[in-house]
Amino acid sequence: MPRPPTHAAQFADVADVTARLSAAGYLPDHQIATTVFLADRLGKPLLVEGPAGVGKTELAKALATATGAELIRLQCYEGLDEARALYEWNYKKQLLRISAAGAGTDGGADWHSVHDDVFGEEFLLSRPLLTAIRRTDPTVLLIDETDKADVEVEGLLLEVLSDFQVTIPELGTITAVRRPLVVLTSNATRELSEALKRRCLYLALDYPTAEREREIVLSRVPDLAPALADQLVRTVRAMRALELKKSPSISETLDWAQTLLALSLDTLDEAAVKATLGVVLKHASDQARAAAELRLN
Repeated sequence: MPRPPTHAAQFADVADVTARLSAAGYLPDHQIATTVFLADRLGKPLLVEGPAGVGKTELAKALATATGAELIRLQCYEGLDEARALYEWNYKKQLLRISAAGAGTDGGADWHSVHDDVFGEEFLLSRPLLTAIRRTDPTVLLIDETDKADVEVEGLLLEVLSDFQVTIPELGTITAVRRPLVVLTSNATRELSEALKRRCLYLALDYPTAEREREIVLSRVPDLAPALADQLVRTVRAMRALELKKSPSISETLDWAQTLLALSLDTLDEAAVKATLGVVLKHASDQARAAAELRLN
């Protein structure tokens, strides 16, 4: 019977989460800090769901920085399979070993020993899930955009998220010695299974309030004038209220702030918005709609 993986809590309390994430460049509100604390203290995976650009991936990155952990990322996409998520065998190397062994044998008398040899550690290619399970140092496992993967991939995650173990038929079951802190993100393009959700704590993220986004901008771009930060946040929020293909993300708000600083602009008037609109809106139709509805022509 394998020993259950150990779990060492990383945060003392909710205030500690807030302080250390803030020091890592991520400003959490009380709900975020509380949910992160509980996920860490209970040793539960954290499912973070919300529209693109609200800081889901950045939260995982900040957690790794705040805890001094290694960030291991599994980027999900349509067609992702076990070989890319868990592990695969180095087939070319296996064939070379089999060929070399076969050159010195007559018949198949040594096949069992060759089989055991080519399915050993030397030939195993570890992918993100297995890599995170096997690490003994602090680890944050980011399973990014889980909703983009096929439904079958969720089945691969259940064993990992339930028991923090991976079964390799040729080698047996590999159980984590030290449980990683797991963050799953989803843009809610499809409903994740209830079995997966049961294994996680849940955090719904949305775009921040105007006050919090202003705090984020001034913390990440401290040389920006507060009055210009106010203008910037108001303009971005007005854009998000439009029917756009892609609303401006928080990272694009920060890019825009850096742009205004680089151009030594002290006000966000119509000319400044028109000249820099490509920093924050990446579709021609979105730029046209913003120009028309925000009266930038």
